[in-house]
This record gives sequence, C-alpha cells and structure tokens, in this order.
Amino acid sequence: MTRSAALPPALLRLAGVIMLGALMMQLDMTMTNIATNTLLDEFDAPLSTVQWVGTGYLLAMAVVIPMAGWALERFGARAVWTASIAAFLVGSLLCAFAWSAGSLIAFRVVQGLGGGLIMPLAQAVMARAAGPERLGRVMALIGVPSLLGPVLGPVLGGLIVEDLDWRWIFLVNVPVCAVALAFARVMPDDRAAGGAQARLDLPGLALLSGACVALVYGLAEAGRSGGFTGTGVLVPLLAGAALVAGFAAHGLRAPDAALIDLRLFRRREFAASAAALFLASGVMFGAMGALPLYYQQARGEDALHTGLLMIPFGVGMAVALGVAGRLSDRLPPRWPALAGLALAAAGDLVYVGVGASTSYTLLGAAQFCSGLGVGAVLVPVMTASMRGLGHREIPRASVAVRIFQQIGASFGGAVLLIVIQRQLADRAREAHGQLDPAGIASAYGATFWWAFAITVLAAVPVLLLPGRGGPASAPRDESQTERVK
Repeated sequence: MTRSAALPPALLRLAGVIMLGALMMQLDMTMTNIATNTLLDEFDAPLSTVQWVGTGYLLAMAVVIPMAGWALERFGARAVWTASIAAFLVGSLLCAFAWSAGSLIAFRVVQGLGGGLIMPLAQAVMARAAGPERLGRVMALIGVPSLLGPVLGPVLGGLIVEDLDWRWIFLVNVPVCAVALAFARVMPDDRAAGGAQARLDLPGLALLSGACVALVYGLAEAGRSGGFTGTGVLVPLLAGAALVAGFAAHGLRAPDAALIDLRLFRRREFAASAAALFLASGVMFGAMGALPLYYQQARGEDALHTGLLMIPFGVGMAVALGVAGRLSDRLPPRWPALAGLALAAAGDLVYVGVGASTSYTLLGAAQFCSGLGVGAVLVPVMTASMRGLGHREIPRASVAVRIFQQIGASFGGAVLLIVIQRQLADRAREAHGQLDPAGIASAYGATFWWAFAITVLAAVPVLLLPGRGGPASAPRDESQTERVK
C-alpha cells in the first residue's frame, strides 16, 4: 500500500473556498430553526405559517438542484458559483430586513434558490479537480461543512437569539458571502466545449424538480402530522413518485439530453452508492433531529446547552473524515463503510437504552462513536459514486447523488419524528396524560430502534460496493479530466 501524496496547494485553496460557501449554507439552515419561537412572537403568526420559513427554503433548494449539472456545463463553475453565492447574499440581506412572516418566507425562497446549487456544484468541481488518486481525501474535505453545520448551527443560533437580534442570523452571512465572492477566481472557468449550445432539458426539469419538491414537502408534512396516512402527506408523496416515474421514462428516451444520465445506474457501484447515501443520510439527520429533542424534552436542556451537548457527534465525524479520506484513496470502499456502519449501530444501541438520568458522559461517548461511524460511511460511499466517471458524466452524477442525500435526509427525519410522536402519545395515554421525564425518555429509546434498523439496512447496498482490488479506476475519458496540479 503506497503512501498518498499530499494534496497540492491549488487544490486546497479550491477546497477552502468551496467549504466556506457550503458551511455558510449549512449553518444558515440550522440557525434559522433555533429562531422559530422568536419568530412566532416577532410576527405574531401561527406555527403553521412560521414553519414555512424552513419549508420554503428546502423546497426552493429542491427546485434548483436538478439544474446544477446543466448549469455547470453551460456556464462553467466560476459563473455558477458566483451567481449562487450572490443570490444567497441577496436573500440573506432581504431576510434580515423582513417586515412580516410572509416577506421572510419569500426571501428565504430566494436564499434557497442560491443555496441549492452549492453542494452539487461543490461535489462536481472537486471530483473533477482531484482525479481518482485523491478523490477520497477531497470528498472528506467537502464533507466538513455537513458535519459542522448541524453541530455549530444550534450553538451559534442560540447565542444570536439570546444575546443579539434574530436578524443577525441572516446578517452574519453577509461577510462570509463577501469573502466567498472575493475568492471566486480560484474556481475553474471550465465551461464544457460546446457548452454555449447546451440546451436545458425543460420537460426533464419540470418532472425532476416537481418530484423533488413533492417528495420533500410530503416527507416534511409526514414529520409534522405524525404519520403517512393523511391526505396532505399521501397526495404529494404519490405525486412525487409519479413524477419520478415520468422522469425515468423521459430520461430513458433521451439519455444524452436528460438532466441525470440514468445509464449511470447500470453501474452497480454507482447504484449501490446512491442507495447507501440515501440510508446513511437518513440515519445522520434522523438521529441529529431526535437527539436534541431528547435533551430538551426529557432532560430539560435549553437550545444553547443542547447544541453544546451535540458537539461529540461533530468531533467524531471530524476524526472519521480525516481517516476515511485517506483510507478511501487506498482501500476498496466496502470495508471502511461496513466498519462505519458497525460503529453507528453501536451508538444507536446506547441511545436505545436512554433514560431520564442517563450519564452525559455515556451519551457523549455514544455520539462520538456515531459520528465516527457516519463519517466512515459517507466518505467511501461518496467517493465510490464518483470513481471511474468521465469528465462529462461527473456533473450529472453529482446532481443524482445530491438528490439522494436530500431525499434521504428528509426521509430519515420524517420517520423518526413520526415514531417519536406515536411513542409519546402511547406513553401519555398509558400514564393518563401525566407524562414524566422517564416516560419521555422511554419513548425516545424506543424510537432509536428505528435508527438502528435503518443503519442495519444500509449494509445491504454497502455489501454491493467493491471489496477487492484497488480503490481507484481512471476515468474513461481521462484525457479530458481537468485536475489541479
């Protein structure tokens, strides 16, 4: 096993700029959730209205994610990056000066339209720049914002809401956006040959964006309503499934023009990676949604202390990203991903036994173990999804990967929220409405069996990943691959 060469400075600079933009987007998502109660008072609006501050943002992201591959080919990374950051900056400024719940929701949509392109663009640009021998370490780098956002966001959001004004949740984006725009010149100006003639697949965009919006909305409604049986949940989910089927039929008729090249799914490695990312994202975001609620409801912690208690998860992921990035450049992906699932499952088993006075030290150790596990899964699986792809295939592949991550995260969050509500309702009924901290903790313990089950289920696609030979295979059109030297 040869020692991996250090990443070149130019590649590190490119990764730094991309991580800055991605971290800004991830922090904004979690900080805004912390301000929900404040916004209810500020605008004297019901929760059914204020919840659209988050839902509108997610739906706007879902609309534009399918466009990322085409935009990268048509305009090049630098132009798309600049436009995305600029839109996010404008949206942040507008949000900071919103005068009503309705205006804030509208301005959050502007933010989401800019933020939705950032992650698929980041994955495509970094995969192109790295080349196969450095892909694992690069995927680990761009995974950093995904782990820092959910951990630091609640802490920063709590500090801002308690010590400043809620508007600063959006104003803090301004200097970060300014820096990201100032260094946009490091992004490659890599518009594909003939990109000016690249046509947007409008029927495919309508079908795929509509599917993403319907599925994300349906899953969000399922989490809020506590089940999958209501009309407001079933209708969008069934509509989303129908639109996916319509896009599949459309994409198979014109694979070269489609927003996602469905022929990628003929490759077992890519299809298994997409399924594993769906489930791993569900585990990560489901657990990171349920654990804070346990701390707040069963242990009586406020938002700030809850954020601090979640830090071990982020530390575990940080350690895993550093190790898994190097291993993914040396080993086939199956084995580090299986080891990661075992660690995540071990953490889930600790959560299953939580009570009203479970040691915070034990919970912190379990979170660290879960973070190690999730990081050890995501890096080799994301790396495997991009291995062996040609230069022109990477943008469309990154769109597909991002969609699976987004829908998987929504699915995991919805399932665990539904189970939590059902478990709490059952225990309240058994206790004749007098639910104590022990009963609440018991409900959360039962809920984490579902997280454990999803973790175990993720082993199925992971076992389909390569388990022999070297990790890297050269792109089929290596002569066109633009790597940062």
